[in-house]
Amino acid sequence: MAEITPSGEGRIPRLASIDVMRSITMVLMLFVNDIPGLKGIPHWMFHARADEDMLGFSDLVFPAFLFCVGMSVPLAIDSRLRRGDSQFQLLGHILLRTFALLAMGLFTLNSERGAGGIPYEWFSLLMVSGIFLVWLDYSRAWNIKVVRSLQTIGVALLVGLIVYCDVHGPAFRFGWWGILGLIGWTYLVCALAYLLSRRTSRGVFVAWLAGLLLCVLSHSELIPHEWFSRIIVLPFVPGGWTGHFLGLSGMLATICLSLRGRGWWRYLLLGAVMLVFAFISHRFWIISKIQATPTWAFFCLSLFFPAVAFFHWLADVRGKGGWFRIIAPAGTATLTCYLLPYVWYPLRGMLGIHLPWSWYHGVPGLLLSLAYALLLVQVVRLMVRFKLKVKI
Repeated sequence: MAEITPSGEGRIPRLASIDVMRSITMVLMLFVNDIPGLKGIPHWMFHARADEDMLGFSDLVFPAFLFCVGMSVPLAIDSRLRRGDSQFQLLGHILLRTFALLAMGLFTLNSERGAGGIPYEWFSLLMVSGIFLVWLDYSRAWNIKVVRSLQTIGVALLVGLIVYCDVHGPAFRFGWWGILGLIGWTYLVCALAYLLSRRTSRGVFVAWLAGLLLCVLSHSELIPHEWFSRIIVLPFVPGGWTGHFLGLSGMLATICLSLRGRGWWRYLLLGAVMLVFAFISHRFWIISKIQATPTWAFFCLSLFFPAVAFFHWLADVRGKGGWFRIIAPAGTATLTCYLLPYVWYPLRGMLGIHLPWSWYHGVPGLLLSLAYALLLVQVVRLMVRFKLKVKI
């Protein structure tokens, strides 16, 4: 594998393991988002309550997504630089991607209750239509005038939803930014950190240590609230530093894969260190995804770092990544996979599509949710074939 040089001119190889991990994470996200309505499911399968000291299975999926976002950042930035992008063009691309994720996150957040008195079903369908019109992959065989017209219609549709909500109430809300919004903020932090680190392994490690420190400080009372650094540094970037630290950890994982020598021991060491940190921090904070405690992040990372070593060995070293080809669209058209449930659930409700209630109980219910996630990925595979893919 290539080594990152002090000047940042080393090349990180394309890693199949990242696509595999992102695919698995997206399928699991579709799966866990479908199980809340099931009955007779073990408590550990669900998200823990805000005040509950527990790491549920569902509590592992979102941090894994942030980790995968961080893993992808060095590859994406280096690829654009190799294609000849200037630093100014690259920064513009980063800001546009961040804006797109924040916008999508806020719309999905508002779709949960149907803002402005618009029924949830119609709000979701109009929202997804607008998002696809604006951010569809128009890179092939599209007339530029047609593209601009479709994007203008999409922008008008999304802006119209906001205005309608503000006029008729309840108003369009900003709240906690939604899942995609949180991903957008973490992406921005990781991308800027990678550029500021001058794309060196040492710089990325320093950024990771800074993220760890900010994660802990933001949940502690070590810095008085009235201090300038507490007011400005910690809350300045929305989304919370625990999530950003998870993304920076993914970025560190990719950089470690680029170093010479067999690196599996690095991931076992990092996993062990995170496990020690988790037990130490558990004396101060509970394990809570909703509170985004450092303990939650450390326990998650104690699993994610060794997982990188395993999937790197399986997909990059042994070349067995083909086993996951069936879910590959979840890793290459991830945004499309995430948005499709906002079409399926409204349509299911409007059309009254329901299976026998006994199927939504226990093991049959879990298998049904898993089948739903896998089927949705195959629908996305078909959509990609017809160039119906969201790209930012």
